Amino acid sequence: MRVGMNPQKQSKKIELDCQHRLIIIVFIPSLEGYYKNVLEVFKLCLESAITTTNSNCAITVVNNASCEEVNTYLKGKLDDNSIDTVIHHKKNIGKIDALIGAARASREPIITISDVDILFKHGWQKSVEDIFENFKGVASVSPIPARMFKNYETYSTFEKVLLGKVKFSYQSIPENHDDYNKYLVSTHNDEESDDSLKWPVVTSNNHKAIIGSGHQILCMRRELFFTTVPFEPSLILVGNRSEYHYCDDPINYSGGMRLATYHNNAYHMGNTVEDWMREVQTENISKQSQLEDSKLNLPSFRAKTPNRSIYKFRKRVANRLFKMIYK
Repeated sequence: MRVGMNPQKQSKKIELDCQHRLIIIVFIPSLEGYYKNVLEVFKLCLESAITTTNSNCAITVVNNASCEEVNTYLKGKLDDNSIDTVIHHKKNIGKIDALIGAARASREPIITISDVDILFKHGWQKSVEDIFENFKGVASVSPIPARMFKNYETYSTFEKVLLGKVKFSYQSIPENHDDYNKYLVSTHNDEESDDSLKWPVVTSNNHKAIIGSGHQILCMRRELFFTTVPFEPSLILVGNRSEYHYCDDPINYSGGMRLATYHNNAYHMGNTVEDWMREVQTENISKQSQLEDSKLNLPSFRAKTPNRSIYKFRKRVANRLFKMIYK
């Protein structure tokens, strides 16, 4: 028999402590073979995230059936309040299903989903949030700009350019050259030798961003996870176009822009830590005291869910028109 009244029923409505949530997925089943050095990579990833986020961003780690060494490390980070949430799975339920489940359980308007091998750079959070604040109709932002993704699921961004919602131009950004080559090498692509190659740049409210992005790290509007992201589980461990179906296509399908920061604000590490990566984190630590807390002033966003056949038609038209006008 219940005695008395649960006091929580008398409490007021919960208020959000922050507006941005970073979700990192980790799967390290052992410290052997391919995974020999991945725990070191993950530690650098998480430490860099902790060092570079302010109090308006909470961190969730989804532990997708990792080994005991990972469990012990995460317990320490949770106990010392370095991170907000840890979700443990006893069995590997697949990368996308683990990420989407955590995202749908989050309440913040901006949700960043990240691989385990991302190295965050001081300023990434503000750079990403500035784009959400200053560009209307943004569905996603990546802190890793990449010229190679201008045409990858960016029809909805092209539409905004063609309709005059944002200004567009091709610009050389020499200061992106070295960091972009690091990204190219990490994804098994050839480096570029010419630092004057043009980048696809959009401008709004005197802020600049790059069209397109990869999906190793994506900062997305929460609405997408309840509209254009499929509701059925992917049931895929990793790859096999699961990122396309649950991230890339839903961003485009939403009618929102897919952008990246104008300058590089994060790195893709791979499965081995290199000296330059530690140097980035050393600089992060030296600048940690410069982090400023600020609330976001986000423009409203409503994801579209158009008829698929109409969507495909508009996609073809926008892609062709953009290529004709902006060769």
